[in-house]
Amino acid sequence: MTSAPAVITSLSELATLLDGRRGLFIRWSRDLDRDETTGRSRDALTGAELPGLSANPLDVESWWGDRSTRLWAARRLYDYSHIRRDRGPGVRAWILAGEEVSRGPDNEPLIRCGEVVATVDESVMREAAELVEAQNSHAWGTLDRKRSR
Repeated sequence: MTSAPAVITSLSELATLLDGRRGLFIRWSRDLDRDETTGRSRDALTGAELPGLSANPLDVESWWGDRSTRLWAARRLYDYSHIRRDRGPGVRAWILAGEEVSRGPDNEPLIRCGEVVATVDESVMREAAELVEAQNSHAWGTLDRKRSR
């Protein structure tokens, strides 16, 4: 990275970004400089090198209807928030603009990063968790495989 990316400090700020721009992804990483250099992820199960960076799309889908973009953003952050814990200290959520080049073993997009747009402040992660949990869907949680074992 040549300069420090913007820092998203609220869900409302992230929602405004998503309302104004498509083709954004979230990537959970400790070392985005390494990610940009290699441009590749590895499958944690097999060790296979993947042809892009594992990421998740942030574009609001048409089926979301008139629900708030703020709730969409909260859910996208919340779904994979367990990665921060599982991969240890320093893992952050990064907002990237990129192009999908393939699909990974979990059917996630593998992207070629075109731009590091922003990083997400920890306070936004707490805000996202509070909003998702306020939906009172007791059957819902993060997409954490370990938790389901």
